[in-house]
Amino acid sequence: MSRELAILVTVAVAVLILVAMAIGWRRRVRRDSALTAPIGVPEHAEVVARHEVLYVATTAHDQPLERIAMTPLAYRARGELALTDRGAALSLDGAPTVFIATERLLAADLATVAIDRVVEPNGLIRLVWRVTDGTIVDSYLRPASAGSQQILPELQRLVAGSENGEQP
Repeated sequence: MSRELAILVTVAVAVLILVAMAIGWRRRVRRDSALTAPIGVPEHAEVVARHEVLYVATTAHDQPLERIAMTPLAYRARGELALTDRGAALSLDGAPTVFIATERLLAADLATVAIDRVVEPNGLIRLVWRVTDGTIVDSYLRPASAGSQQILPELQRLVAGSENGEQP
């Protein structure tokens, strides 16, 4: 096999892989198009705490490797988690603010793995919440400004304050 033919085969394989990835992502986006994250913070919500975070992913509940491509939570981003008296607001760079009301929050705990992110034990915060159609999802955050152990009790107070307070 000549060198030119080997290069051509390598490029063709790389292009096929990229096309397959693009088709897979489009299918995932189409599959999850019915799921929408609640946008906008209530007018009179009082901010209790703010934390810089890296948003990692939102996945199907208890399936940390099954990404949900829900707008605007489809891509990893830097942002801020604002805890209010009415819920948690997630402001990601370049996206509208997602507000998870206290009534939607089901649990908050620690995790180590989500999609393509593996961190030290309990380095991620997992928020379990209900999407508008009632589907339960898990959103993973990696704290940047404070430790997971500092943010988690604040989130658990929000979960405990929810009216349904049920665990998934």
